[in-house]
Amino acid sequence: MAEIDVLIVGAGPAGMAAAIEAAKAGLRAVVLEQRQAQGGAIFRQAIANVPAVRLPPRMEAMRNALRAAFTASGIETRYGHVFLGIDGDGFVLAEDRNAGAVVALKAKSVVLALGAIEKILPRPGWEQAGVATAGGLQVMMKETGRAPSGRVLLAGNGPLLVAVAAQMAALGNPPIAVVEAGDPFRRVAAGAALAAFHPRLAVEAFGYLRELRGHRVEWLRGATLQRIERDGDGLVACVRDSMGVIKLLRVDRIGLHDGIRPNDFGLSPANAGEPLVVHAGDCREALGAEAAVADGRAAGARVVAALRGFTQAEPRELRRLRDAQAILARLFAPVEATHPLAALPDDTVLCRCENRSFGDLKALCGGVDGLTGREVKHHGRFAMGGCQGRFCADNTAALMAQLRPDLPVPQARDLTGTRWPIRPVPIAALVASGVGQAKEQER
Repeated sequence: MAEIDVLIVGAGPAGMAAAIEAAKAGLRAVVLEQRQAQGGAIFRQAIANVPAVRLPPRMEAMRNALRAAFTASGIETRYGHVFLGIDGDGFVLAEDRNAGAVVALKAKSVVLALGAIEKILPRPGWEQAGVATAGGLQVMMKETGRAPSGRVLLAGNGPLLVAVAAQMAALGNPPIAVVEAGDPFRRVAAGAALAAFHPRLAVEAFGYLRELRGHRVEWLRGATLQRIERDGDGLVACVRDSMGVIKLLRVDRIGLHDGIRPNDFGLSPANAGEPLVVHAGDCREALGAEAAVADGRAAGARVVAALRGFTQAEPRELRRLRDAQAILARLFAPVEATHPLAALPDDTVLCRCENRSFGDLKALCGGVDGLTGREVKHHGRFAMGGCQGRFCADNTAALMAQLRPDLPVPQARDLTGTRWPIRPVPIAALVASGVGQAKEQER
């Protein structure tokens, strides 16, 4: 088995940029991508014979330049490969879904560029059919070239909601409303800072708002989605506006979004061992597309420097983009001071995979001694479903801290653990794999 210089996991913006940087330095770079096409979620490619969804000009230029450089570099890319983890012998294991087997790869260095994951806060009724993430709706639009059908409501917190709403409007089916917990119009200082120091982002934001205004999409700022109820084949969204007035909106589907966080679930920590492991892009720090490309380039440069015996400083560009995200966080800070998890009804589902509720968690945590995150997982099945805690572990840990302030503050990793593989593996793929033989040959 020939040893690879740099193995990059993920063919999104950060992974592609890292691979390009490594290839420019003359290193053998191999990219593993779980899908059958490059681009990741940010630059997701449309399915065959579907026109690509238009992006803001700055984003389109970035995407086209990255794709052209990646193609010109001739980098080996193995599609349909799902990263599983790095074992104690330094082998990277991946499920080759095209062959239906697990493969082992030996590399001097590994760049993990797995992107971000949406944060979703639980609300009564959010487990209903027809409720998805706003980011999931956006990816669907990028793949199919069509807006979600029917009456759609977008709700939660953060600038992505406005972007998704504008893209829906441009594709011919604007949402009936956008429910936003923050109110950027009240954050005058943050708005001025964005316009002064990051004018391109400000222009992009105003473009989205102009699209919404042109399609008369209601932007309910300082509002919250209180609960979701089933109404025949549709849904009823109970929304409290900034004046405290309750509105009932009948819709066909709802897209939720409460921010993004690094997709670092179960990842091997960055280290200088064998193999050298580097995190890149949104799975290291969720700062958006431009930062993902910059951080990918930096990760590639760090690997080249490490393999050749010198050091590489963090690029100044990342500090600028980190500042932009900090301004956006202030701009969209929720108006309501009370934490959104503070008053959940007992029947609110926390773990959708296992259908475990806030009441179930309260019963577990109500004993004299309380329970650790690991005990909550094993006794209550929180974070034991198909997503393995990707969506519920953070919320469960936060609620555990709220229920038992007398105990040490739990962390999401207390429920999820740090074991690999980070994704479920079919038994058939393990049986069909030649991992054991491959390792013996390497030795």
